[in-house]
Amino acid sequence: MNLEVEIAGVRLKNPVIAASGTFGFGREYSKLIDISEFGAICTKGITLKKRIGNPQPRLCEVYAGIINSVGLENPGVEAFVNEELPFLKGFNTKIIANINGFTKEEFVELTKILGSLVDMIEVNLSCPNVKEGGMAFGKDPEKVYEITKSVKDVASCPIIVKLTPNVTDITQLAIAAEKAGADAISLINTVSAMAIDIETRKPLIKMVTGGLSGPAIKPIAVRMVYECFKKVRIPIVGMGGIMNYKDAIEFFIAGATAIQIGTVNFINPKAVCEIKEGIEAYLERKGFNSIKELVGNINI
Repeated sequence: MNLEVEIAGVRLKNPVIAASGTFGFGREYSKLIDISEFGAICTKGITLKKRIGNPQPRLCEVYAGIINSVGLENPGVEAFVNEELPFLKGFNTKIIANINGFTKEEFVELTKILGSLVDMIEVNLSCPNVKEGGMAFGKDPEKVYEITKSVKDVASCPIIVKLTPNVTDITQLAIAAEKAGADAISLINTVSAMAIDIETRKPLIKMVTGGLSGPAIKPIAVRMVYECFKKVRIPIVGMGGIMNYKDAIEFFIAGATAIQIGTVNFINPKAVCEIKEGIEAYLERKGFNSIKELVGNINI
């Protein structure tokens, strides 16, 4: 069974992508699995300069998920290019660089630096744990349009725009990204959330709130992918709480061309293999010849 999918001319050998922020730059996981199993790896969020991230505690487990407020800890784009990218290029998988800026100019500069070095760029306009930049841009359709267009004007590779779910109508963001020239959109990022220790009456996250990921948000994500699929023609990369192949299939039926897995990697590093095998078995059992036949193929 051929599991290939195509996003803006980039062919992935399978539709399973390692989600940004849950896979680092692949080094740790490479000791546990062959990371070439992924169709693509989306890097940890990259900024122009090194960031140490938010203070601890910045991760806590909750019912059916985790809340994080890591704060974009990363070594900066120069270290990524010199140290991490050569490592990733040693594997048979596509590389998607996730970029984060606190001004439009930073997004543009990152795109200029990375555009010729990676297969695709994912523009993160939706990170909910940094009090500057991403969230302000990502919640405003006009800003989404402005930054997407600015990035596309200098891009030498396809651009995926990552959308926040923390808005009233995510389709307005999707439409804005498409109008500005985005090659694809990815959704959803984490859902703004909070947890409290009742004994100390203190938030479990130092920054008080963070982003909820894991199976708790999957029904929200499936709904949002479905809504965006009805409004835009560009490919959608779906994510949010995918734990197994059945979850992945739901996203394809809702309208996703490919999927990203994140939180599941923390508890099952071999999930990529299991999900791929499950997708293949499902397609054969249902008589589909490709994933493309399944995308948006919902019975209502």
